[in-house]
Amino acid sequence: MNKELVVDINRFQTRVVLLENGQPTEIYIEHRGHERLVGNIYSGKVQNVLPGMQAAFVDIGLERNAFLYVGDIQIERSDFQFYDTSQELRIPLPNIQDMVVPGQQIMVQVLKEPAGTKGARITTHITLPGRTLILMPTVNYVGVSRRIADEEERKRLRAVLETLKPSGMGLIVRTVAEGKSKEEFKSDIKFLERLWRRISQKRTLVKAPCLLRAEEPLVFRTIRDLFTPDIERLTINDAEFYERVLVIASIISPKLSKRVKLYEGEEDLFDYYDLESKIEKALSRCVWLANGGYIIIDQTEAFTSIDVNTGRFVGTDNLQETITQANCEAAKEIARQLRLRDIGGIIIVDFIDMEDIADKERVLDTLKTELKKDRTKSNVLGITQLGLVEMTRKKTRQSISQTLQIPCPCCNGTGKVLSPETTVLKVRKMLHKNMLNETMKHYLVEVHSEIADLIEECSYTKTPLLPVAQGRSVYVKVVPEFNIDEFRIHSLPKAPENTEGLRRYD
Repeated sequence: MNKELVVDINRFQTRVVLLENGQPTEIYIEHRGHERLVGNIYSGKVQNVLPGMQAAFVDIGLERNAFLYVGDIQIERSDFQFYDTSQELRIPLPNIQDMVVPGQQIMVQVLKEPAGTKGARITTHITLPGRTLILMPTVNYVGVSRRIADEEERKRLRAVLETLKPSGMGLIVRTVAEGKSKEEFKSDIKFLERLWRRISQKRTLVKAPCLLRAEEPLVFRTIRDLFTPDIERLTINDAEFYERVLVIASIISPKLSKRVKLYEGEEDLFDYYDLESKIEKALSRCVWLANGGYIIIDQTEAFTSIDVNTGRFVGTDNLQETITQANCEAAKEIARQLRLRDIGGIIIVDFIDMEDIADKERVLDTLKTELKKDRTKSNVLGITQLGLVEMTRKKTRQSISQTLQIPCPCCNGTGKVLSPETTVLKVRKMLHKNMLNETMKHYLVEVHSEIADLIEECSYTKTPLLPVAQGRSVYVKVVPEFNIDEFRIHSLPKAPENTEGLRRYD
């Protein structure tokens, strides 16, 4: 598989796209002044403790207090295979009141970005990611990524890390560490230990709330986490960052540094790769499949629902095989869309109904296989009695739609507005109410052009829409900037002097 990284940097934002066979599969966007918080380490001050929730709220200097749950630890243990299981933190959870008190200063790290009305989620167990491994200063065990499939290699890595592990600290071997030498681990550990000492020292010198260490900017996280040996090229359009990336890549591997390319073309980098239109497609609700079928993706606060439809796909002369093929094709695209949009949390997929259990298993296996390409942990729970596939995907940051879009100010995020007929009846009711409670003779109604046209169209019938009483006049004015369901009614002491553009009914 051909893999490539495209890095677009300007004064306002940094964007990174991972391409697989020319198609974007992961998109990362960081706006200047709104850098990522996950991974930041703070000295925080406990504001209040809630025993009923087994949680505390901690002031770390952000707009909203951060949320600290009693059971928060630094990793998802199911992501890794642990050795020395006697130290696998099997201690029962204590009461939150026995752990922290209001006013206490504690060191915390952000696990999840603030979202909506919720503050950041934090943990007291710190992780410091390096290129080949992760240092965990607050625990004492060794973990190996399950993505390293070779059993002999896992044993070798475990043996090497057991000899290098700093006393009283823990290490996690990252997937990229496969095949690395002991010397490479030594340099990584030495750097991370030095970083931890600086953080610990700063903590003693500052007053909470205070940022102790900010996570690396997106460009350098890309080099650390995404620029792996299977990446054939990294293209970047900023000369200054290009030089810095070259230095880092040459330290990691001379082979990687040769794959870094500076884009100097006149055309915008994303336009050159035709990525702008593909990012827009990542925001669309409907995604068409190559076989003519399509999927509908709806994100809500509680979960994401995905509906699969055959669309124009007619398949073979066997109905069940046609349905299974459509579902398998959809499963591949769903896995790609989850990565592309960075959708997390609970996900419900409504595949086209299948009768044969073997067909259902085939679709589930396709989905699970495609999800193995995803660096973010996911868990397919199976098919419910209603025929829905339940799954979860780890959520640490906002999805692409949350980063690039806001709720529609017209419909407040519902996706719907009142119909013209409903709106005009609301106008009629409000106008009638005003006429009953007031003695004014003239009224000005400001509406959208479509509502004005509907009012005029009905004025020629036996049942006009506006409740015009004898001796009173109603003037309708079109306001171009109004939404279709927006209107205003003004009571006037006298008729308007300038009636140009107004429609009069009396």
